[in-house]
Amino acid sequence: MDIAQRLEQELEQALSKVANHPVSIICAGRTDTGVHALEQVIHFDVESKRELHAWMLGGNSNLPDDVRITWVKQAVGDFHARYSAIARFYRYIILNRSIKSALLRNQVTWCHGSLDAGKMHQAAQYLIGQHDFSSFRAQGCQSKSPCRSVRLRV
Repeated sequence: MDIAQRLEQELEQALSKVANHPVSIICAGRTDTGVHALEQVIHFDVESKRELHAWMLGGNSNLPDDVRITWVKQAVGDFHARYSAIARFYRYIILNRSIKSALLRNQVTWCHGSLDAGKMHQAAQYLIGQHDFSSFRAQGCQSKSPCRSVRLRV
């Protein structure tokens, strides 16, 4: 079981306890192996009526320490966590030192050699803007378009 599957299972179990019936969640999207989701959006349908804060507090009290629900809102209209997403944000961290980190080993890329931050920044500018990422798509990709807009998030 990979990390994403474990997290989905943990969330479903925690929310099922709050709902007092089985709950299945839908995630905005899965991440690639080794990529960690921050601020993942999910949705779920339930029969139970609870105050919004009860879903968050009750869910968190049943989750392991490395998973947290940070906000809850009632979905409106035809909202779907996966298909209604309009953006995704990624943060890539390079740990540049002589020794790998034991605590961050699964969250950062490690490079012991010297890096030229100026040249890296200059090269990254070629990624900014609208681009066709066809050559990076998996064969069974379900996306309607290979074109993506890459922006800086400050």
